Amino acid sequence: MFDAQNADRPARQWLSVLARYRDPSDRRSIWETAATLVPFLALWALAWAALEVSPILAAGLAAVNGLFLVRLFIIQHDCGHGAFLSSRRAQDWLGRSLGVLTLTPYAIWRRTHSIHHASHGNLDQRGIGDVITLTTDEYRRSSRGGRLRYRLYRHPLVLFGLGPSYLFLLQNRVPFGTMRSEWRFWASAMGTNAMIALLLGFVVWAGSLSHVLLIFLPTAIVAATAGVWLFYVQHQFEETHWSEPEDWQLHDAALAGSSHYVLPQPLKWFSGNVGIHHVHHLYSRIPFYRLPEVIRDHPELADAQRLTIRESIAAARLHLWDPKQRRLVSFREARRGDRPS
Repeated sequence: MFDAQNADRPARQWLSVLARYRDPSDRRSIWETAATLVPFLALWALAWAALEVSPILAAGLAAVNGLFLVRLFIIQHDCGHGAFLSSRRAQDWLGRSLGVLTLTPYAIWRRTHSIHHASHGNLDQRGIGDVITLTTDEYRRSSRGGRLRYRLYRHPLVLFGLGPSYLFLLQNRVPFGTMRSEWRFWASAMGTNAMIALLLGFVVWAGSLSHVLLIFLPTAIVAATAGVWLFYVQHQFEETHWSEPEDWQLHDAALAGSSHYVLPQPLKWFSGNVGIHHVHHLYSRIPFYRLPEVIRDHPELADAQRLTIRESIAAARLHLWDPKQRRLVSFREARRGDRPS
């Protein structure tokens, strides 16, 4: 684990180093968009044609297309950070447009995600744009019903099964909490919903309801599930970083509380290098296609918070933050801590 307190270069001092990588190349950004969007549309068309032959084949192709949709979300994500194009107006419109495909209202997501970046690791500012995480003491003080609700929320079937579909298909349609704050968030949600409705209406008009159920939905659900999993493992690993407000420091939390998810090259491409999340959290204005340059040039960052696929699966069994041990623990470990020695 990266030790922010004892490292040769404190987290804050990385900012001047990482600033060298922040400038996007418009030509490269346009290429990355085309290299993702064109195959996405082509695979959608192929699934459409395959539906005449085999519904199973069509649904399978649509599911694979979910990987391209994940990458389109990463492009939208970079637009929200102002990291993708030199023109802020152009990247905002690109982000809004991609939000129709990713089922994510751009302005609302940008707002909640900026709160996540500004507060991650602060135990007093949990609940917006993150996976809800209780401390061991909070869990022990909870009522029986509260414990049950938390255990259900953290169960893999909910967190990675029902949760992603609920979040992207339903909650993103009317995100009440955010829309109450400013009219532009309402406009973002309703504008995105209107365009999604037009898209689905065209699909039904040009094809049928089966095209929605067997092509549109599998793509959206696979992308949503993969996206939630990636977001989970970026911060939910054993030696992540949480602090009380008086001890919390933004840059230390960004670097030490985010993982470096080590993926094989094809998955790195589809996930837009988002596994290099500790660098992204420390300096979010770096375009996703420049993140590999950072860890290539700075091996100490390449070695920090490394999380393999096997380790990430094991981390899914960790549910509670133990402030004394300063690590995530399982419910079973928390119960052992309740027993008298």
